[in-house]
Amino acid sequence: MESNLNRRTALKNILAGTAAIGVSSGFSALAMDQQDLKKSAAKLKGNINHSVCQWCFSNLDIDTLCAEAKKLGLKGIDLVGPKDWPTLKKYGLTSSMCNGAEINLVDGFNDTKFHDTLIKNYSAMIPLVAEAGYKNLICFSGSRRGKSDETGWNNCVQGLKQLIPLAEKHNVVLVMELLNSKVDHKDYQCDTTAWGVELAKRLGSENFKLLYDIYHMQIDEGNVISNIKNYHQYIAHYHTAGVPGRNEIDETQELYYPAIMKAIADTGFKGFVAQEFIPKNADKLASLKKAISICDI
Repeated sequence: MESNLNRRTALKNILAGTAAIGVSSGFSALAMDQQDLKKSAAKLKGNINHSVCQWCFSNLDIDTLCAEAKKLGLKGIDLVGPKDWPTLKKYGLTSSMCNGAEINLVDGFNDTKFHDTLIKNYSAMIPLVAEAGYKNLICFSGSRRGKSDETGWNNCVQGLKQLIPLAEKHNVVLVMELLNSKVDHKDYQCDTTAWGVELAKRLGSENFKLLYDIYHMQIDEGNVISNIKNYHQYIAHYHTAGVPGRNEIDETQELYYPAIMKAIADTGFKGFVAQEFIPKNADKLASLKKAISICDI
C-alpha cells in the first residue's frame, strides 16, 4: 500500500527542487575529514556493496545521512542527483544510482509522446554522470495506459536506442527499474523480470540493464532467488524492503534476506544493493544498521 512518505512523492519533490529536508532531533550534520571517516567506518565482510536510498531517510539532511552511512560501512547513496554529488564526494561515497533525468514514474519510454523530453534530459545527464565518475542512471518504462507488451517494448526500444550510443561512449548504464503494478504503482508496464529482460535482449547493449527491486518483484511475481539466478546477467542493481508494507527487512516480514543476498553474491555480482525500506521504528538509523547486518553475508 502507499505510505504518506512514499517514493513517488519524494521523487516529485526532488525533481521540482523543493524537497524540504530537515534534521531530526538528536542528529546534527557532522563535519568529518576523510581520516575520521575511515576510522569510523564499520568493518563489513566485503561480499556485498551496500548503499541506501536517500528518500527513505528524508528526516536527515544529506550531510548527516552521508556521515551516518559512512559510519555503517556503506559505499554509496542511491537516487541522488547532481546537486548533492559534491556532498557525497566529501564523505568518500558514490552516487550508486543517479537520478534526475526522468520525468516521473508514470511518463516513461513506453510512450513516444514523452521521447523528446526524455531524450533531451538523458542526453544532458549522461555526460554529467560520467564526468562525476559514476555509472548507473535510472529510467522507467512508464504506465501502460492500454498499451500491449509489444507496443511497450517497441516504444522503449525506439526511445532508448537513441541514447544507447551516448551511454556506451560515456560508459554509463541506463537502468530500468522493475516496479510492482499490484500495490504501489498501478498500471506500470515494466512490472516483471521477464518483461524487463525481453527489453534488454531487444536492445542488446551492456549499457542497458535492470534494477531488480526485491520488494516489488516479491509482490508481482515471487520466485525471487530463482529469478536472480536465471537473469542476473541483465541486472545492474538491487533494492530491498520488507514485504508486506515496505518497512524493515527483519523478522517482521516474509522474505529471508540472508538467503537472497547469498544468491546475489553467488552470481558474482559486483554492483550495489541499496536499502529502500521506510523505517517504522523510532530509531531509524538503528533499523538501517540492522538491515545492513542482515544483508552483509
